[in-house]
Amino acid sequence: MAAKSQKTKNVKKASKPLKKTAAKTKYQKVYFFGNGKAEGHGAMKDILGGKGAGLAEMTNSGVAVPAGFTLTTEMCDQFYKNNRQFPAGLAKDVDANIAKLEKAMGMKLGDEKNPLLVSVRSGAKESMPGMMDTILNLGINDKVVAALIKKTNNPRFAWDSYRRFIQMFSDVAMDVDKHLFEHALTEAKHNIADKIGKEKKDVKDTDLTAADLEKLVGTYKAIYKQAKGADFPQDPKTQLWAAIKAVFGSWNNDRAIFYRQKYNIKGLLGTAVNVQAMVFGNMGETSATGVCFSRNPATGENKFYGEFLINAQGEDVVAGIRTPQKISLEASREWAAANGIAESERKAKFPSLEEVMPATYKKLLSYKNMLEKHYKDMQDMEFTIQENNLYMLQTRNGKRTGFAAIRCAYDMVKEKLIDEKTAVSRVLPEQLNELLRPIFDRTDKEAALNSGRVLARGLNAGPGAACGKVYFSAPEAIAAAQNNKEKVVLVRIETTPEDIKGMVIAEGILTALGGATSHAAVVARQLGRVCIAGCGALNIDYANKLMTVNGHTIKQGDYISLDGFTGEVILGQVKTKPSEILQALIEKSLDPKKSGLYRQYKFIMDAANKIKKLGVRANADQPDQASDALAFGAEGIGLCRTEHMFFGGDRIKAVREMILAEDVAGRQKALAKLLPMQIEDFTGLFKTMNGLPVTIRLLDPPLHEFLPTKEVEVEELSQEMQVSVDQLNFKIKQLHEFNPMLGHRGCRLGITYPEIFDMQVEAIIKAAVQIKKSGRDITPEIMIPLVGHIKELQILKDSAVAVIEKVLQESGVKLKYKIGTMIEVPRAAMTADEIASEAEFFSFGTNDLTQMGCGFSRDDSGKFLPEYVAKAIYDKDPFQTLDQTGVGRMMQYAIENGRRVRPDLKIGICGEHGGDPDTVQFCHKIGLNYVSCSPYRVPLAILAAAHAALK
Repeated sequence: MAAKSQKTKNVKKASKPLKKTAAKTKYQKVYFFGNGKAEGHGAMKDILGGKGAGLAEMTNSGVAVPAGFTLTTEMCDQFYKNNRQFPAGLAKDVDANIAKLEKAMGMKLGDEKNPLLVSVRSGAKESMPGMMDTILNLGINDKVVAALIKKTNNPRFAWDSYRRFIQMFSDVAMDVDKHLFEHALTEAKHNIADKIGKEKKDVKDTDLTAADLEKLVGTYKAIYKQAKGADFPQDPKTQLWAAIKAVFGSWNNDRAIFYRQKYNIKGLLGTAVNVQAMVFGNMGETSATGVCFSRNPATGENKFYGEFLINAQGEDVVAGIRTPQKISLEASREWAAANGIAESERKAKFPSLEEVMPATYKKLLSYKNMLEKHYKDMQDMEFTIQENNLYMLQTRNGKRTGFAAIRCAYDMVKEKLIDEKTAVSRVLPEQLNELLRPIFDRTDKEAALNSGRVLARGLNAGPGAACGKVYFSAPEAIAAAQNNKEKVVLVRIETTPEDIKGMVIAEGILTALGGATSHAAVVARQLGRVCIAGCGALNIDYANKLMTVNGHTIKQGDYISLDGFTGEVILGQVKTKPSEILQALIEKSLDPKKSGLYRQYKFIMDAANKIKKLGVRANADQPDQASDALAFGAEGIGLCRTEHMFFGGDRIKAVREMILAEDVAGRQKALAKLLPMQIEDFTGLFKTMNGLPVTIRLLDPPLHEFLPTKEVEVEELSQEMQVSVDQLNFKIKQLHEFNPMLGHRGCRLGITYPEIFDMQVEAIIKAAVQIKKSGRDITPEIMIPLVGHIKELQILKDSAVAVIEKVLQESGVKLKYKIGTMIEVPRAAMTADEIASEAEFFSFGTNDLTQMGCGFSRDDSGKFLPEYVAKAIYDKDPFQTLDQTGVGRMMQYAIENGRRVRPDLKIGICGEHGGDPDTVQFCHKIGLNYVSCSPYRVPLAILAAAHAALK
């Protein structure tokens, strides 16, 4: 409240700007619009804000717009630079524009015969609906209210306008608690309930008579005087400057700041202020106010969509004070049918604008069509009808859902309103999540929320909707799913690679720890599973197979539902609806020709693929994942994590045998068991990808991750492998590391145990030889992980080449191959010129590069990074969106120096950032060849790459 209090001190003083030399500005301070001509135009959003530019453009286009003027965003910027004082010269320009406005309207501020009232509204370049302040009916006072009564012969309208102004001005400009006024209004309505024969709860604002409202104005003025110690200001100029200052001040209120942070809105000068002659929707039954869209903003359907209220002002429609009515007759009837309202009752109580004001509706429809055609986009419009005369108060490009975005873009191309490039630019990559993920049935979800079933909220790490029975271990989840055909949700404190089979089988994954690139989050996105990570409210008790959360106890086998869009964990079952696109592409259960949504999606993705310059690959470890990636449009595999192959069937036994071996011979014996399995793995991937590039990362995680940690599991392994418990515990202790992510992993394993990497290289090449012999071409790409020093790469590359040449010589097959490395250690980025002398390709592993570059643990940073983002230390979580100025600069350095040594060096990115739209655009900018991401994020990356090319 402190900021708001400051902006309202010394109201009268505010009308006299500081006497300083006026700062030089590129534009006028104030722009006028009225009488069919505006000084500005629609392309001036930077300086006039979206609302001001829209008003200017509508005026120039011949739409009926009440006259007014706009104080530019530069004035807001200077207001803050000048210690919240108005810039010199602004008062003179405002006075000149007030005179223009009075002449245009034939009325004067504060006049006792023909008074002018104005609205004072915000409007930044980017739409921020509801975030900043507005004041209506400014200029009214004790004398003006009498003049309005005499002029209109409508005392109820005059007193209603006055009470609205006092409440709004007092709250917005003078920091008086609005609840004091709301309480007084409620009390006034209750006082007349018996008199008009209604229940207290059924009395509406419109039931108050002129006398009731006059009395309420007196009450409001008393509230103001009690709060401020002074009478309510009567001078219109004093009111105006206080309102302007309040609107400028609202640019930095908490909700506006939060909104800009949430939607990454940066670089704006501030908000413009629009001062506009009032037109009144509250002048009786021939007046109304409303909000409308040229198309349905939820579905994109090309139908006029909107709501209005008779005898009301704009805030009534959005505040929910009264049930608004539909604009079109068709929409009104659809609404009534959905709510079980008979046609006779609908017509009597909730008629459409098309019915009650047919001529005005026809005029509004013509404006709608004209504005959409002019802007070539779906329009969000505000209007007022004063005594059957229609006025447009706003038009802007409308906010829309992902479903509406893709339909509008598709339809507008077919209507020849826009071209394909514009259509692609209109669909945001993030909006594809809504199309690709399962969603909860809206009615069932609302019922769950209303009944208080939300248990907790975590990080929405994997979008979508999932419902199933809780299981606290992967084996039990697998058993329940396979044996009992149950839908399961795997709940873990945190996941490890050993949980992979349970994660595959689960509908959703919930963890108490971890961040956006934790194991759970990364694998869940790759698998297309719903995931909520880092839900700290969970207290998980593995021993008793239960968890407690906010007073609730959830046992194994109980149902929970996960909303991966919002991070909400919900008790019990919520119905889900599958995505039509997944049914058509992945499940093959829907004929694509029968899905309008799929047709729209395919059109946009085909257009995006034609536009983009950046390649898009997928992170995939198994043929089914590779198949999904291809269905989504991937052009290859950018990262195959071989460690994920070690948990299927008897493989884990061989892996553990290898780990427990005491010498090279013992390890080679165990690896010989793994070799045919790995050949089968890689052959399956190569067949599925059918000649497209496949980049295979050699073993990366530390070996301890393949051994059990619980006593009971150690005993089971002891019996299975005929090794004593003591021997197992000794080995587990021997492999323990304090910081395993910086420990014995990646190329360090290959240096210490070269036989492991040799086996994997042999398997890759033998699989490629099989593919080559079958008549298909293949160029395997072998990636050595975690290299930080050129000597590591030299040693391991020499070893790999020796294995490869031996296999090729024995097979008699000629085969092209590539050996490269991941750039995930800062030292590798800074010595990229040396490393490029050996590596044929780079792939940035940005999860680890971020971890080491920023010094953040990717699994623990979720505890503090939200605070860092809230305090704008980082604009976004650097594990979700690449830190371009830090980590990104290392990448640029590596690219420049690597290509200086090897000009044809192919460079990609395979960290989870590869599916983040902002990161994709950065990768395009710095010259990468491709990005690689989880299969289910491939469409987002393709669309983001197209956006980058268009920019």
